[in-house]
Amino acid sequence: TFNYSMRVFYYGKAILAQAFPSWSTPSFDETYLLTCLLHDIGTTDKNPYATLMSFEFYGGLIALDVLKSNGALIEQAEHVAEAVIRHQDLGDVGTITRIGALIQLATIFDNIGENADLVARETIEDVVRAYPRKGWSACFTKTLRREKELKPWAHTTHLGEKEFREGVSMNKLMAPWDDMH
Repeated sequence: TFNYSMRVFYYGKAILAQAFPSWSTPSFDETYLLTCLLHDIGTTDKNPYATLMSFEFYGGLIALDVLKSNGALIEQAEHVAEAVIRHQDLGDVGTITRIGALIQLATIFDNIGENADLVARETIEDVVRAYPRKGWSACFTKTLRREKELKPWAHTTHLGEKEFREGVSMNKLMAPWDDMH
């Protein structure tokens, strides 16, 4: 999951540079990094079994607690928690924070290859060389399946009962790098 989190960070930085350069500030970049590192904390081995909540919501609460208890500014902790909670709230209706929008773009890029035109192939190669996928598509598909089995009401189901999981498992953009170690 660390490699995935770092890929999401670097893909997001590439998207930021290409599409939204005015968003980048030192505090934005730091908050985005924390969001990337914590966005799937709700999926770690013990957390799916620790709650009836969907992993995004439980992860947001964990992120908020971790950051507050380690001295983060409340605004930063809340920005991270909100983005963690909403990172799978995909759609084209409503508004979201900049951090939330960027984590959505970067996670969907890495997980299903959506918006492939936002990141250059050379950037993908550099990022995957530094943070290999190591079979990520199969790993995350298994995680999504476990979430659905444990919690049939899971928030991820709003992306489609099977569609999102199939999108992850059949990620054509990242397939060439999925089995590289």
